[in-house]
Amino acid sequence: MNLEIRYFASVRETLGRSGESVSLPAEVRTLADLRAYLVARGAPWSEALADGRALRIACNQQMATPETLLSPGCEVAFFPPVTGG
Repeated sequence: MNLEIRYFASVRETLGRSGESVSLPAEVRTLADLRAYLVARGAPWSEALADGRALRIACNQQMATPETLLSPGCEVAFFPPVTGG
């Protein structure tokens, strides 16, 4: 499955890129699977997307949960939670 990933704010800064196109193996079916797959790449993904790091994830510009299923061609965005004031 092919999809587009976008990285924002501190995630983008840590990775040194704003996005990428990826081709995923069949076992990567959910957002949690995708995050684990990217972390397994090693640094800098293991730092930017680490399990203990608070991140928000959107799929096709809709807020999503780790259990959200991926679909071919979808756009996934990783970004830190933000606060306003």
